[in-house]
Amino acid sequence: MQITDSSIKNKVEEWLTPVFDQDTQKEIQKLQSSPEDLKESFYKDLEFGTGGMRGVMGVGTNRINKYTLGKSTQGLSNYLLKQFSEEQPKAVIAYDCRNNSDTLAKIVADVFSANGIKVFLFSSLRPTPELSFAVKELDCHCGIVLTASHNPPEYNGYKVYWQDGGQLVPPQDGEIIAEINSLQYADVKFETNSELIQYIDKEIDTVFIEQSVKNGSFAATQEAKDNTTIVFTSLHGTSITAVPETLEKAGYTNVHIVKEQAEPDGNFPTVKSPNPEEPEALAMAMELAKEVNADIVIGTDPDCDRLGIAVRNNKGELQLLNGNQTMIVMTWFLLEYYKTKKGLNGNEFIASTIVSTPMMKTLSEAYNVEYKEVLTGFKWIAKLIKDFPEKHFIGGGEESFGFMVGDFVRDKDAVTSTLLACEIVAYTKANKSSFYNKLIELYTDHGFYKENLVSLVKKGIDGAAEIKQTMIDLRENPPKELNGEQIVLIEDYQTSIAKNLQDHTESTIDIPKSNVLIFYTELGSKIAARPSGTEPKIKFYISVQEPLKSVINFETINELLDKKIILIKKDLKLV
Repeated sequence: MQITDSSIKNKVEEWLTPVFDQDTQKEIQKLQSSPEDLKESFYKDLEFGTGGMRGVMGVGTNRINKYTLGKSTQGLSNYLLKQFSEEQPKAVIAYDCRNNSDTLAKIVADVFSANGIKVFLFSSLRPTPELSFAVKELDCHCGIVLTASHNPPEYNGYKVYWQDGGQLVPPQDGEIIAEINSLQYADVKFETNSELIQYIDKEIDTVFIEQSVKNGSFAATQEAKDNTTIVFTSLHGTSITAVPETLEKAGYTNVHIVKEQAEPDGNFPTVKSPNPEEPEALAMAMELAKEVNADIVIGTDPDCDRLGIAVRNNKGELQLLNGNQTMIVMTWFLLEYYKTKKGLNGNEFIASTIVSTPMMKTLSEAYNVEYKEVLTGFKWIAKLIKDFPEKHFIGGGEESFGFMVGDFVRDKDAVTSTLLACEIVAYTKANKSSFYNKLIELYTDHGFYKENLVSLVKKGIDGAAEIKQTMIDLRENPPKELNGEQIVLIEDYQTSIAKNLQDHTESTIDIPKSNVLIFYTELGSKIAARPSGTEPKIKFYISVQEPLKSVINFETINELLDKKIILIKKDLKLV
């Protein structure tokens, strides 16, 4: 076939040389009969986004495979050897349930060992938060987990963690990327040094689960735990290796596991998407919950860093909560616990992201605790802990169903957060209330907030161009009003400039640059536009509020907020 794009042609020709194994060359030769697929495989190089490197598995520079991961690992190895020249660098590697994750993890271990780096490799799949914990527990210089979170089965990925247990942040991320980009594929050392690879399992599992129980257990009595019925699903992912045991050790005796989804399986056969943000993903768990009259339903994503929950509402029905709602109640519970049991001395802080609910800031003010706001991605919350060692991190989360309790793990952690959610349900039930009632009380006390996320999938080259153009259009022709409310402030995180449209002043945004736009209206609505760093999506985060603190009923105010969201969507042509 004839390839017209010279850069793609050069890449294809390179991948047909003896640098690449025969199986890879054969796959590329097959692709040559499908020009569009070949183009998709080579038109760009995979890059690190907010959560690392993630993509479709297959051959080519734009795919997850032995060579793209090998090159990244070689660059990381070179960086480690330069940064820690006085000692032998150490790395720990984990992987999730996805197809080929175990094989790719071993390839990463081989490259590290070939470069003289000591490797601790989990013997089987483990949750991402356990990898974060293991980095510090084993005193490693970095960690890697092979995962693609909740992406479809054809995806896999690669997240890099640093010495503190948090994901890569500046300046290390840019320096490592530069190191990777300076390499040729022929520079990658794949020849394993088995003496430098040590397999690990129970010795880390035991300590991690002990710490999860310690950090996630608060006020619930054993009687309250015995009276709490839990339904849990791992959605075919890694959480099955840690969550049931954590709940058992914490004293929960009535846990029902969705058996059909308990077996790890990278094809995720019982769900369209293993994403706890999607109601459909928890459908089987909800059915089981009806049978056993559960108080709470919990589902985690494949690498067990995010959780979705459903609790009983005021009508006794199971109701799914979104990530912002779950985060609000969890944060309240932690703040209240610290206030009543430990005392708050003004040295504590909570954290969230620029696209999450503004109610996190409102809660912090109510408890006189500092609130810190960061870019999307838990690596930025983990960085706060490192940057402010003199302050105590209580907890924090983001709208995309991630939460972190304390700082023993430096990433969103569905193991400890699952336990925390169960503690709240048990405690509130024992005190003649509920998780849901507490959410309504918080809204009543602090004002009503409601959020909604619109994710537009735009795949391939054309999709990437469309996403780029959408952001250009929003910058060049921003809306003047939404839902009849005047836009009063525009924050552009790419230029680090905030424009006040009322007094026509500008100020500097003191947060690292990112391709995010946020519009604020005169009545407190907040609309953020952000291309995903790890998926072919552009996301619109809509937050509306109603400051009334005494209303006829929650349903009435909820309907009002829903109408606001619908009208904003219409104005942005999202429906």
